[in-house]
Amino acid sequence: MPHKTSAWPLGMVYAGLVVYASLYPFTHWRDQGPLPWGYLLAPWPHYWTAFDLFTNVLGYAPLGFLFALAALRTGLGAQAVLRATLGAGVLSLCLETLQGYLPARVPSNVDWVLNTVGAWLGAVSATLLEKFGALDRWIRFRERWFVADARGALVLLALWPFALLFPAAVPLGLGQVYERVEETLAGLLLDTPFLEWVPLRTVELQPLAPGAELACVLLGALIPCLLGYSVIPAMARRMVFVLAVFAAALGASLLSAALSYGPVHAWAWFSQPVQAGLLLALLLALLLLRVPARAGAALLLLGLGIYLSLINQAPTSPYFAHTLQIWEQGRFIRFHGVGQWLGWIWPYAVLLYVLTRIWGQGRSDEGAPKIRP
Repeated sequence: MPHKTSAWPLGMVYAGLVVYASLYPFTHWRDQGPLPWGYLLAPWPHYWTAFDLFTNVLGYAPLGFLFALAALRTGLGAQAVLRATLGAGVLSLCLETLQGYLPARVPSNVDWVLNTVGAWLGAVSATLLEKFGALDRWIRFRERWFVADARGALVLLALWPFALLFPAAVPLGLGQVYERVEETLAGLLLDTPFLEWVPLRTVELQPLAPGAELACVLLGALIPCLLGYSVIPAMARRMVFVLAVFAAALGASLLSAALSYGPVHAWAWFSQPVQAGLLLALLLALLLLRVPARAGAALLLLGLGIYLSLINQAPTSPYFAHTLQIWEQGRFIRFHGVGQWLGWIWPYAVLLYVLTRIWGQGRSDEGAPKIRP
């Protein structure tokens, strides 16, 4: 029987990341003259490394896994491996062909073959897990823990630790886009009369006070907890979920700091305001264990509004800006800065999800039959 599954949206998100990483930096497109798919007939390259082999295979393995898992969950199990491998292979073929129009990228038949092999391995892994009953156990776990329409929240919660990997000016501070948007708009509207319409800043942003930093950390940890509460009805399971959220927050922040500043400075972000903010967030999350889903959604919207307002008042120091530049060049996680997009978009995606969920529930209530006295 077909089921709603988080594998489809996760697969689409991952496919979008693959497209971004394959076509970055999206500039200086040009026509080279020969057929764009001529690379398919090129001889085997003389120089290749084990790193190239593993990155191409491992880069597409999750895509094949998610596509096959989605096919298995929606009643297409007999052709799951074929559909997943074919879909990922066609995507890779299109991206390699488009790379021929980018001077910074080099299309390769070897990359296409390795990408397809990686997708096949991922798809086979999904079918083996299904064969040995791992997917059934996950289905039973999901039915016990979450409400029926939890797919969107689960996708957002799965992406949250990866969004934290990109360095932030404030620990757990996602959605800091004000300065970037302002600079982009100013550049686009330069030498035009429309520049006066943009409310540009007249003074530089000032560093956040310790209390504001504490509030950012508190809300940054509490928001995913409230998001989980909206799809986890049982209080005991909410408590386990809260512990998992704080473990993920600490682990992702530690890894991000270690990659950015070196293992010696992995705990440099763990200042007194951060410690106080995490502690208060944990206490609030435990106090709200019994909060109803709708009340939790209202608190989540309120928290998101305050959180985004505070985080977009935080400036970026020159040292922090240099760290961002290193990440955007792909020095640590070679995905060409795609992690920053997760960090920018995640809170706004949560905001859109919660509003859509509330709107859908409101429409359902309006359509329900009225009880007459």
